[in-house]
Amino acid sequence: MILLVACQPQKNSEESHRKPKIEIGSAAPSFTLPDTQGEPFNWNQLQGKYVLLDFWASWCQPCRQESPALVRAYQQFKDKNFTIYSVSLDHNKEAWQKAIAYDQLEWTYHTSDLKGWDNAAALKYGISSIPMNFLIDPQGKIIAKNLRGQMLLNTLDQFLNSQK
Repeated sequence: MILLVACQPQKNSEESHRKPKIEIGSAAPSFTLPDTQGEPFNWNQLQGKYVLLDFWASWCQPCRQESPALVRAYQQFKDKNFTIYSVSLDHNKEAWQKAIAYDQLEWTYHTSDLKGWDNAAALKYGISSIPMNFLIDPQGKIIAKNLRGQMLLNTLDQFLNSQK
């Protein structure tokens, strides 16, 4: 069994004052970020689907170790009204895009403003460590968070295979 840790930013006194608390059952905050081509994309365009909002970075080893589980989840559930929306906390566009290709992250929605921990979505969601994710239902409500490995697959199975 591999123990995954998390990547965290250097702490500063301002961070605790700007960190919102996103809870299960709350509405998922809206945001718009550029995709890999620099085009703006708002995750709300995916409402009507189950969306795994995944925060990660190419330089974060625990994030990269989680990539195979994300790929399995996407492949298993992509035809059941499910997709992944990735938000990268990278600064380097080339490293970010190489990691997407290398890890075979085949879903369409990859975004980043290339501001690292100051990423607009990460600030809005109060991200203080990565990998971190939120499972959002078709109505835009957060129904689970911080799902990794088999727990991700089990949770998706519970929600997506119980649909009629």
